[in-house]
Amino acid sequence: MLNLKNKVAIITGARRGMGRTHALTLAKAGAKVVVSDISLEDCEKVVKEIEKDGGKALALKSDITKKKEVEDMVKKTVEKWRKIDLLVNNAGICQFKPFLDLTEEEWDRTININLKGYFLCAQAAAKEMAKKKSGVIVNIASVAMGQQGIGFPNIAHYCASKGGIVGMTEAMAVELAPLNIRVNAVSPGMIDTPMVDPVMKDPKQKQGILARIPMHRMADAQEVSNLVLFLVSDESSYMTGSTVVIDGGWLAG
Repeated sequence: MLNLKNKVAIITGARRGMGRTHALTLAKAGAKVVVSDISLEDCEKVVKEIEKDGGKALALKSDITKKKEVEDMVKKTVEKWRKIDLLVNNAGICQFKPFLDLTEEEWDRTININLKGYFLCAQAAAKEMAKKKSGVIVNIASVAMGQQGIGFPNIAHYCASKGGIVGMTEAMAVELAPLNIRVNAVSPGMIDTPMVDPVMKDPKQKQGILARIPMHRMADAQEVSNLVLFLVSDESSYMTGSTVVIDGGWLAG
C-alpha cells in the first residue's frame, strides 16, 4: 500500500544514521531519492546501496545553512527528475554543553543547521511543489521539543531548535494547505544512532534513560523510517500540521 512509485524525494542529512535509513526506505518503496549531506563521498556510498537494491538515487553535497547551496540542490533535483514530490528535513546536530557554558557560536551553529536549514530547504522545495499543487514535507523534530515534550539538560540550543521545528511545521501546514502541500513533524525519542552515543556510552545515564521509557529500549532507525514512509505516502492524505511522537512511551510515562 505504501507505494512511492514515480515520486521524487529529497532527504537531507542522509549520509548516515536516520537519514540514511530514510533514504533506503523511501527508495525501496519506489521513490527516486536525492541523498543530500555535507559529504559527497558518504552520500555516494548510500546511493550505491540504493542502486544495488534496484532503486534510483542521486548524491548531492549541500550545506543546508547556505541558501545558495539549498537552491542548487533543488535545481539539480528538478533538472534530473523534473519535479520534487517529497522532502524529509532530517539533517541536524546535537552538541552537549552546559547552559552556562554555551557560547554564542555554538548556539548559532545549532540553530542554523537544525532550524534555519529546515526553513531554507522547505521553502525551496515548496516553491517547486506549489507549481504542481502537490507535495509532502516531513520535518524531523524530537521529544526534546518543549511544552508536552522533554527538557533535557546540557542541550538547551538543541531543544530550542526542535521546539522551533514543531512551531514552524504547524504554521507551514496552515499556509501551504491551499496548495495541497502537507507538512508534518516526527518527534523521535532515543534512537540507536551515532547522535546519542555521548549519552548512551555512559552506563549510568543509559540505565537512567531506559528506566524512564516504558518499552525499556531505544528504537532502531528503521522504526522511525517506517513512520516517515507512512507520512509521505498517500495513506496519510488527511494528515497535516501534526507532530507524531515515536518514543516507546517515554512521554506517556
